[in-house]
Amino acid sequence: MKLEVYKKDGTKSGDSVELSKEIFEIEPNDHVLYLAVKAFLANQRQGTHKSKERSEVSGGGKKPWKQKGRGGARAGTSRSPIWVGGGRIFGPKPHGYRQKLNKKVLSLARKSALSYKAKATQIMVVEDFDFEGPKTKDFVTILNALNLSGKKTLFLTDGYKKNVYMSGRNVERVKVLEASKASAYELVNNQILLLQKSAVNLLESTIN
Repeated sequence: MKLEVYKKDGTKSGDSVELSKEIFEIEPNDHVLYLAVKAFLANQRQGTHKSKERSEVSGGGKKPWKQKGRGGARAGTSRSPIWVGGGRIFGPKPHGYRQKLNKKVLSLARKSALSYKAKATQIMVVEDFDFEGPKTKDFVTILNALNLSGKKTLFLTDGYKKNVYMSGRNVERVKVLEASKASAYELVNNQILLLQKSAVNLLESTIN
């Protein structure tokens, strides 16, 4: 599959890139893609949720009233789970949610994601560029020129470009990443996958 390379001003450069069939034109594996997305989302969780159980709530050391003679139910502590201010029964405790997948599964998931994007014609390639300094206005100008304004876009660069990253990080619905670090979830969670020309080779070599 060949894709046109666009200039920053939105015009065609006359150049094109050949996308690898082994990565962008495979039969997508839905189950593997599901596993990769599920693992990615699970790994974002901190697992620091916590509520106090009966033994951890302060107070309640004294028996509220005598055992017999009041005509009411027995009570041994004011911190019982059935009382206001009491501990919680079987409350959440901190634990890890991390899931691990082997490299072949992750690689196949990313290939499946890219094949879906290519099939849906949701991939664009732009010439390599950088900024002299962080400039959100210049970044937005490029997006407008490429008719991507308002579209959820993942922009992949060929390595870490600080000024490009800082220029795009505050733009709504846009995420800037190094091509080598894009997960299967991030590859599918967008409307347009925008690649710098050099990022294509970096993405292919990383996945292979």
